[in-house]
Amino acid sequence: MSATHRPDAKTLGLTALAMVAFAANSLLCRAALAAGAMDAASFTFVRLASGAAMLWLLLALSGKLRAAQGSWRAAFALFAYAAGFSLAYRGLPAGTGALLLFGAVQATMIGAGLWRGERFTRWQTLGFLLALAGLIWLLAPGAAAPPPLGAGLMLAAGVAWGVYSLLGRGGADPLAATAGNFFRAVPMGLALLALAAPFSLTASPQGLLLALLSGAAASGLGYALWYAALRGLTAAQGATVQLSAPVLAALGGAALLGETPGLRLVGASALVLGGVALVIAARRRPQG
Repeated sequence: MSATHRPDAKTLGLTALAMVAFAANSLLCRAALAAGAMDAASFTFVRLASGAAMLWLLLALSGKLRAAQGSWRAAFALFAYAAGFSLAYRGLPAGTGALLLFGAVQATMIGAGLWRGERFTRWQTLGFLLALAGLIWLLAPGAAAPPPLGAGLMLAAGVAWGVYSLLGRGGADPLAATAGNFFRAVPMGLALLALAAPFSLTASPQGLLLALLSGAAASGLGYALWYAALRGLTAAQGATVQLSAPVLAALGGAALLGETPGLRLVGASALVLGGVALVIAARRRPQG
């Protein structure tokens, strides 16, 4: 598939729906935790369980139920992402959390490429430094800085999701692998729930609905839409389009949750997303 490949209308529609689903995860989790409708451990468990149920249904409908794949390593990375994601959103606005998550995911995957011997062009180096400056600005001490614990948890969640993505790269059937990983992650979510039980568990009907939507719709169905869309996108297009998820989360947080993005978030977002886009877009020219 050439770098100038133009996706068709179906691919564009699937991509748009998938990005909305990814942003919705941040909004649903933040809405449940900020309102006290559900605790983080319960949200994590319900999200994983309902996501596994949706993926089971999708595999059953496609006749691939016995083809569930995945691994325990990938399942643990998925669980670590989901748990850190939920715990972080106890104190982070939706847009800030999504930007930290996305930045950590991309940094992990870019770092893995450098570790394997990949080298940056000058434009890619500039993009990386811009993205790094954006994260440093966002996390710098000050009245507008996110809570350190929440920021640290979300960065850890992003690293876990980056590892999960790297473990699943190149799989023949990503939907089957994701289903298998969700199945394996459910008992891990149950263990987290058991550990949290002596403290405080909250699961109101509103919180349960938000968690179910996050797991079944935004995660299970959202991932299925994304994998379908990827068939019509180049690797660079697939990586670049994900830049929209933090922006959509910030817009949704402002429209639905009353979270007003400050100057620091807007400026840091421009640096991080612009820098990562530059890293993705700038390709090393062939030698010779």
